[in-house]
Amino acid sequence: MTVSVEGPDSQATIPGGTRIDVLDDEFNDSPIEQVRLTVPITDDPSVPALTFRTWVLGLLSCCTLAFLNQFFGYRQNQLYISSVSAQILVLPLGKLMAKTLPTKQFRVMGRTFSFNPGPFNLKEHVLITIFANSGSNSVYAVNIITIVKAFYRRSMHPMAAFLLAQSTQLLGYGWAGLFRKYLVDSPYMWWPDNLVQVSLFRALHEWEMRPKGGRTRLQYFSLVFVCSFAYYIIPSFFFPSIGALSFVCWIWKDSVTAQQIGSGLNGLGIGSFGLDWSTVASFLKSPLATPGFVFMNMLAGFVFIFYILTPIFYWSNVKDAKKFPFFSSSTFDSTGKRYNVSRVLDQKTFDINLKEYNSYSKLHLSMYFASTYGWSFAGLTATISHVALFHGKDIWDMWKKTSTAAKDQLGDIHTRLMKKNYEAVPQWWFHIMLALMVGLSIWVCEGFGKQLQLPWWGVLLACAIALTFTLPIGIIQATTNMQPGLNVITELVIGYLYPGKPLANVTFKTYGYISMSQALMFLGDFKLGHYMKIPPKSMFIAQLAGTLVASSTFFSTSWWLLNTVENICDPSKLPEGSPWTCPSDEVFYNASIIWGVIGPLRMFTKHGNYPEMNWFFLLGLLAPIPVWLLSRKFPKLEWIKLINMPIIIGTTAVMPPAKAVHYLMWFTVGIFFSFYVYRQHRAWWARHNYILSAALDAGVAFTAVLVYFTLQSNGINGPKWWGQDSTDHCPLAKCPTAPGVVVKGCPVF
Repeated sequence: MTVSVEGPDSQATIPGGTRIDVLDDEFNDSPIEQVRLTVPITDDPSVPALTFRTWVLGLLSCCTLAFLNQFFGYRQNQLYISSVSAQILVLPLGKLMAKTLPTKQFRVMGRTFSFNPGPFNLKEHVLITIFANSGSNSVYAVNIITIVKAFYRRSMHPMAAFLLAQSTQLLGYGWAGLFRKYLVDSPYMWWPDNLVQVSLFRALHEWEMRPKGGRTRLQYFSLVFVCSFAYYIIPSFFFPSIGALSFVCWIWKDSVTAQQIGSGLNGLGIGSFGLDWSTVASFLKSPLATPGFVFMNMLAGFVFIFYILTPIFYWSNVKDAKKFPFFSSSTFDSTGKRYNVSRVLDQKTFDINLKEYNSYSKLHLSMYFASTYGWSFAGLTATISHVALFHGKDIWDMWKKTSTAAKDQLGDIHTRLMKKNYEAVPQWWFHIMLALMVGLSIWVCEGFGKQLQLPWWGVLLACAIALTFTLPIGIIQATTNMQPGLNVITELVIGYLYPGKPLANVTFKTYGYISMSQALMFLGDFKLGHYMKIPPKSMFIAQLAGTLVASSTFFSTSWWLLNTVENICDPSKLPEGSPWTCPSDEVFYNASIIWGVIGPLRMFTKHGNYPEMNWFFLLGLLAPIPVWLLSRKFPKLEWIKLINMPIIIGTTAVMPPAKAVHYLMWFTVGIFFSFYVYRQHRAWWARHNYILSAALDAGVAFTAVLVYFTLQSNGINGPKWWGQDSTDHCPLAKCPTAPGVVVKGCPVF
């Protein structure tokens, strides 16, 4: 369909003779008000995008973030460094390159090329951030490699590991290409999260004069970076205990109950706090980038789940809770001892030995860890219910408009500018990528001695699940900014179909869940490029190159650490003060036992210990209904609509590996900045908040790497003293309190 405009301010004609006033917002701009207020409707197609500067700074950002995030992924405090850090830091570097690189032009393959095509521009900056975004998003398959080598203590073919990392990340391109027309080109799929990025890009590229008596954004970033860099030497080398200070344990040194209440790492964390930025931002990401209403929802969920329900369940001895630690992600047998997985797992076939399992014990979990699976069940159904009730009509209306717009090829001003000024990515590029990655995935699983255990039909079933859910979940994310996870569904499906095989379970989950998640990340980035008027082919090349480089860097970093850090992921054998405790990988490993070795049939039905957890599916489905009814009855009370049951229910989703002290410090810092600073010093907040977050992250990251390469890799782990212990000095918090349970280092009741 073509749109013909009779004059600059007159009317447009669409098929059927309908005439539209060009001044109408929904035709001449965007039908979404938030987009109209944020995204400019101008474009200069002559501005270069995929330049030499883009490649250099993009690949540098991608490699740096991938290395740092994987490096921190194995540490006790897993600092996540987002692409915002690179987004801020590359701006002065790009301008420096524009001033210093030669401007001479060359002829290469019939095209003009220059190392310095002019001033550093916004489109280059966006593409560099796309590269950086690839490096900031973790490679989920690395968890599989880690548990095989560090927890199951088995060898793994390096090529199989490398191709697993690549194929799981690249498979999502296929789904992205299939649904690009609906989720990117449609003006009604507006991806709210991208508007924050657009605002930040515009703020960074607006001309800035140093305020009188103040500092520019870059000067402020540099000052905070230096302070963060200098301070982190204390918690990373001299005084690791400063990351979690639990005073209650120091006062009542011989009381198990007091330490369960006071421990920030293994208990309720009452009175516990940390003086380390990585404690604040490690698992929940930076609190400075989180909206205020999210804190209120999460605080309510945290208090209800962790401070009310968990103590009631534990001290009421629900499911023999007192036989096990108050807070632990480990697995246990019926006597309260660690579950001997090697006893029920045939080491030759790496499959469950049912005879040994039946003669040994059912699998037991700490009451809190068992309940986290129930809350994850509830979170999935609550998200579906919440979206259907609060956004269902809007999503359906937008989807009808999207279908009509796609059929008639009618888009908003952004879509028309993109189609007019740039050549689209051919659909066959995505089709070839999809066919190659499906074939590669099957070969990786069936080849290399079938180390990953997943048969070819399992790969195809995982692909079918990802294909089925990408569009509906993409619509939800593109309109509400919420993404329901498929990890529970994929674990359940393969756990019932192919029980007893731990690696098959986690591999299926990775191909089924992560390929969909990657597809939505690609589509979100494509929409950002759509708003910023980046040539689609340049976007595709940057995303593909960034994914390949990031996957390779994540894999290389993990393989290097797994083979060079002695006893990595084994706290009982690590030297005092060592940070290489792998808390997230331990949770992933235990999940492979629960869902893979034992399986949902022997865990969450009458054959296991936790069949009641299935009621959480219904609980989550019903939870948003009272809030929705109240919002309908009292439509003028806007605060009711801010009550988000999926957020409340999912508050403790990363706990473990996150601990009480991480949540408490995250709430403290986040609420202070989101409410007090935002309300009382809004101008300062608007100018410095995100820059402060990026600088703190960057300072911690570079200090940790420097300390590791110069000291810790040479066996120098800091002075031997009380503060060198990376725990919170609450050893009794891990002890059971049931009578007769014998655990080393614990009193027997």
